[in-house]
Amino acid sequence: MLFNLTSRKLNLDECNFRERAVWNEATMIPSKRNPYRLAKKQISIPLKPRSLARFIYQLVFLGYMALCAVPSMADDLQTAYQEAVSTSPVIAQARAQLDADLAGKPLARAALLPHISAGASGGMNTAYVTGFGAQPISTGYHSDVFSASLTESIFNGQALTAMKQSDSRIGASEATLAYVQQVIALEVVQAYFSVLQAQANERVAKQQMDLLQNIDDQTKTSLHVGTGDIIAVQDVQAQLDGAKADLITAKNAVAVAKNQLERLTHHPVGTLQDITTLEAIGPQPDTLDPWLAAALKNQPLLQQAKATLNVSEQQVQFAKRARWPTLTLSGIGQHAAGTLIPPLAINQIGASLNLSIPIYEGGSTRAGIHQAEALSKASRANVANIQDQIKLDTQTAFLDLQDSVAQFQATQQAVTSAKVSLDGTRKGYEIGSRSIIDVLTATTKYAAAQRNYYLALYTQLVARTQLKAAAGVLTPLDVQAINTLLYSSPSN
Repeated sequence: MLFNLTSRKLNLDECNFRERAVWNEATMIPSKRNPYRLAKKQISIPLKPRSLARFIYQLVFLGYMALCAVPSMADDLQTAYQEAVSTSPVIAQARAQLDADLAGKPLARAALLPHISAGASGGMNTAYVTGFGAQPISTGYHSDVFSASLTESIFNGQALTAMKQSDSRIGASEATLAYVQQVIALEVVQAYFSVLQAQANERVAKQQMDLLQNIDDQTKTSLHVGTGDIIAVQDVQAQLDGAKADLITAKNAVAVAKNQLERLTHHPVGTLQDITTLEAIGPQPDTLDPWLAAALKNQPLLQQAKATLNVSEQQVQFAKRARWPTLTLSGIGQHAAGTLIPPLAINQIGASLNLSIPIYEGGSTRAGIHQAEALSKASRANVANIQDQIKLDTQTAFLDLQDSVAQFQATQQAVTSAKVSLDGTRKGYEIGSRSIIDVLTATTKYAAAQRNYYLALYTQLVARTQLKAAAGVLTPLDVQAINTLLYSSPSN
């Protein structure tokens, strides 16, 4: 965005204000750290007093608008990750679910703790009594009742099982939170480097279009002076049109990639730091078995599934204990005053031991047990399925990381070779030993080699993160380690 702040030329002879003020014409030039760096050019502008005040007001207003227009940008991977973690609705949902499950533990414990209640009532009554004497009695009276009761569970098998279930649910929620945090970290890394890869493809497409434009100018010039041919011109024009279409496609891919990153960070994407040099690194350790063992031990998704299995197995126990008797201790104290006979008041205290034995509940107990057992089998099968998937994901990520090292090294050499071939072919065309078809072929190969290089470059970095995520050991320190490889200048 460019702002040109200028003032109209004024005639100083129209007023007594003879001083000249020197102002800066400020052209806003975006830069990385300061998106609106000022490049200043001195110009001398004569000003009237009223115009001076108006001009200062415009400067203040436009300066305020410029500050408001400065976007928040994810300069590097670490910043993008922190923004994603702080604004992720998935993480917020997992944390809220954990809070709810933590609150479930005191709820389950409450069934085993004393329950105390108090009550009071007061009212007016009328009575018409016969047979209590020679004359019927018709009167009204006021009555008050105050009571307090205490109930303490002595034995409740289902409540004990509910306590165990609450612990298992908390474990499942903690594992879910850890899992979604790792997923967000992996998604940010993938989205961040997807933007850089899309931008690299755009640079390659622009470079290819410029090369073809230069060749097109040469062929048209040769045709004009009589040394070229129309077929060569048409071939180059066709390639140039295709390069222009590829550039549009690349620009759109950049926009899509930025939208994906913005969906995670909930902030506009600015100028991202890129990587200039990279030493390809394979799995460490470089054998699969330690990674599989780590995945089966640390993968939060598997821990969540196992905790859910514990909940379902405890639910079977909970359903079976519906047949168990319950034993409670109850105590009550009551004061009642105001009866048909006014002087009468009753104060009583009592305690009782209560045993409840369920005999028949309409078949609900048997049905509940059957349902719980079926859900337990489903949870057990889910654990086995997740274990298989984790093994497959870890093996795939391990092999992908190994492959990314070889691919990166191969594409480095391919770019160098394609560049030498292109330069040689263009020189050969200039001296007449190569045809225009050879030049076009070399140009296409060089662009493809560059695209493959950038793909291998960013794939190598993402593959490191994918292996740790598959093993369940991805941490913010891993994101920070990759972030240290980034620099402010983009790759060439």
